[in-house]
Order: sequence, then structure tokens, then C-alpha cells
Amino acid sequence: MEAPQYVAARVQRALAEDSRTHELGIRVDVRGDQMFLRGQVSGEEHRQRLAAVAQEVAPNLKVHNEIKVVEVTRPGEDEHLD
Repeated sequence: MEAPQYVAARVQRALAEDSRTHELGIRVDVRGDQMFLRGQVSGEEHRQRLAAVAQEVAPNLKVHNEIKVVEVTRPGEDEHLD
């Protein structure tokens, strides 16, 4: 059986390199037969793609998608420095 840290590293690499995701900011933790994805993204569709890629890379693990979707808004007023 592959060590958990190697599985996590393999999944993180896939999330970064897969053309569907290109995501560097997701933490992957593997504990036993459980994989936890944590971080923040700007859309639900992207969140779901990340879970799908992780499941493809480690099909024997149960994926817990704890990635949060955050709203990205435009900046407020301009800051004026005097």
C-alpha cells in the first residue's frame, strides 16, 4: 500500500497539472481510506471538477470535498494616498 503522503502529493500534482483544474491552492490530506480536499475556489463547478480529478487519481479512497466556494467581488473605492 502506498504511503498517505505520497498519495496526497500525487493528487496535488494532478490538481495542478490537469487541464480541467490547474489548481495549486488545494490541500490534500489522506487518512486511511479517506481523502480530504480543503481550500477555496471561486465557483461550484470548479469545486466539483477538483473532486472528480482527485477521485480519478485515487479511486480507492472516499473523497470528502471540503473546498469552500467564495464570492469574488470587484474592489471597492480607490485608495487615495496623500
